[in-house]
Amino acid sequence: MSPTGMPASSVPGSSANHAVIAAPGWLGDHADIVIGIPLRILLIVVGAMIVRALAKKAITRVVQRILQPPEQTGEARRTSRGPAVLHRDRSRAKERREQRARTIGSVLSSIVTVVVGVMATAMLLDQVGIALGPLLASAGVVGLAIGFGAQNLVADYLSGMLIMLEDQYGVGDSVDLGEAVGEVEHVGLRLTQVRDLNGGLWHIRNGEILRVRNDSQEWARAVLDVSVAYECNLDTVYRVLEEAGRDMREDPKFAPALLEDPSVWGVQSLEPDGVVVRVAVKTAPLQQWAVTRELRRRVKEALDAAGIDIPFQQRTVWIRSDNDNDNDIGENGDGSDTAGAGGRAPVVR
Repeated sequence: MSPTGMPASSVPGSSANHAVIAAPGWLGDHADIVIGIPLRILLIVVGAMIVRALAKKAITRVVQRILQPPEQTGEARRTSRGPAVLHRDRSRAKERREQRARTIGSVLSSIVTVVVGVMATAMLLDQVGIALGPLLASAGVVGLAIGFGAQNLVADYLSGMLIMLEDQYGVGDSVDLGEAVGEVEHVGLRLTQVRDLNGGLWHIRNGEILRVRNDSQEWARAVLDVSVAYECNLDTVYRVLEEAGRDMREDPKFAPALLEDPSVWGVQSLEPDGVVVRVAVKTAPLQQWAVTRELRRRVKEALDAAGIDIPFQQRTVWIRSDNDNDNDIGENGDGSDTAGAGGRAPVVR
């Protein structure tokens, strides 16, 4: 109690009164530290989580759209790209779509997570008072060094991502990648695996793939060059070839593989041994080789039945007898009767 009978806390100028009055002032001066910064940090974290969730939802929609099988009716089955060309093997088509969707979804999710995480971290560091300039400069130097050291790896991953996004080829396609020609067994972000005709498995870095020939997209074409003798009537040859093609199209075994009637394109070239006539037909993907083999067999039988000769190679061979040296100089000494003497004679084979 004070001498006046009043509590010490209520006496003007006492230390307790100063503490009560000073507390609200300190809170007001440091409100940004106590409330503002934690609130902004919380908002940044929550905002980053919301952005990531929305991005993941969009990625999920993209993946689901990739997983949806294409139209399986009419011309859509013949003209659609990618998995639709594998409609004869539904399990392989499904595997290809699933692999492509999983890979694209995983890559996009990782990219979104890294980008959102880096941006949120930078904003959080700025809120706690850490200077970003030196950190960004250091990160730029380190990133430049890593970029020079791993530029091939970066190129591989970027090329692999573009290959999948553009659906240049996929599992089950028959491709020509240069030295590697065969069936694609796996497509990754860094490597593509191709099984060649001899059973060898090629591992090709995606960054080294400069051009691709895909024999499995939309449709293919079987091309057959038929050589006939010069004495044959070309109109008859055309008729026989067209009939052989129509018979093959009407065969239920090969009808699904042929998308149109085989057509005779005409004389392709004039060779020393015969006239080359070209026959072509549009086929379903991956069926061009089987169609070519069967068409070659049917053409051979049709030409034999029509009496049209398939020419063989003709060569002129000169035969030298043992007495050629004696007969090189004839009776007149100038060799004028050498050929008549039978020293050399051409033989056509």
